[in-house]
Amino acid sequence: MVSAIVLVKAEKDRTSQLAQEIADMNGVSEVFSVTGRYDLVVIVKVKQLDEVADVVSDFMRKQDGILDTETLIAFRAFSTHEQNIGFDLGLD
Repeated sequence: MVSAIVLVKAEKDRTSQLAQEIADMNGVSEVFSVTGRYDLVVIVKVKQLDEVADVVSDFMRKQDGILDTETLIAFRAFSTHEQNIGFDLGLD
């Protein structure tokens, strides 16, 4: 599994609509609207690295309203949530 974080600068009047369009894409697990230098943070989880290009280059960079993107590829995940999923027996 390849995880990528895509930071997106968007036109202000298109941010909400873009967030929904991006969230509906295959490979996108979450989209957050944020404060700071970027407007959206997109979490991409795909099987192969090439699929990140499908999300970023083939879709996002071609959308009207997206001004810029920066993509970060995760090397390793340090999440107790992810670790706990492996041990969850579904007993509550």
